[in-house]
Amino acid sequence: MHSKWQLSQKAIKRAYAAVSPVYDLIFNWIFLPGRVQALKLLGVGPEDRILEVGIGTGLNLPLYPRHHQLVGIDISGRMLRKACRQVRKLNASFVRLAVMDAMQMGFRDNSFDHVLATYVISVVPDPIRVLREIKRVCRPKGHIIILNHFKSEHPIMGRIEGFVAPLITRTGLFKPDLQLTPLLERVGLVPEQIHRVNLFSGWRLIQCSNTKDTQPDRAPVEGGQHVW
Repeated sequence: MHSKWQLSQKAIKRAYAAVSPVYDLIFNWIFLPGRVQALKLLGVGPEDRILEVGIGTGLNLPLYPRHHQLVGIDISGRMLRKACRQVRKLNASFVRLAVMDAMQMGFRDNSFDHVLATYVISVVPDPIRVLREIKRVCRPKGHIIILNHFKSEHPIMGRIEGFVAPLITRTGLFKPDLQLTPLLERVGLVPEQIHRVNLFSGWRLIQCSNTKDTQPDRAPVEGGQHVW
């Protein structure tokens, strides 16, 4: 599953600080269909607590219902400053934001009913570690929703993605050759639904039910450098 071309956290922060002024213009309309479908798959109930990993500039915020608690984290403080403005614009009092590393979250086990990660799993240095953290902080049987580009199963497209992987990975933007099935197997996630979404159906939307032995701990959410 792993290639020798790995993202570095320094490169990620630098890349997304650079694109933050134009991020919404580029990513809003192109990737909106997938985000809309991802929010529908969450299956949010009254008073549910949701974690969005890699919330970025807050493009998903207008899509959330307002009868729950939402915590959004991101490694990029510059991206989160734009999310803060979005929170104020929407008067979204149900939202809390924090600068936090998804590979080492400052939350207790089973803190959230559902976890959403849109366009982020291929943008972290260690996707296995991030998914294990997501499983840890999500309650048993809670929904884990992943929306991401994964390496194509088509032989030609997969070869092209592998060829350009070194160049794109060095930019810090994302890894184009991340493989879906080995990744899920390594962290023990079994997909209940997989949909192909967005332009040319080039992205995959996965819903998993969190499987683990421990019971939910409904303690307050903790940790993180809160920016709003």
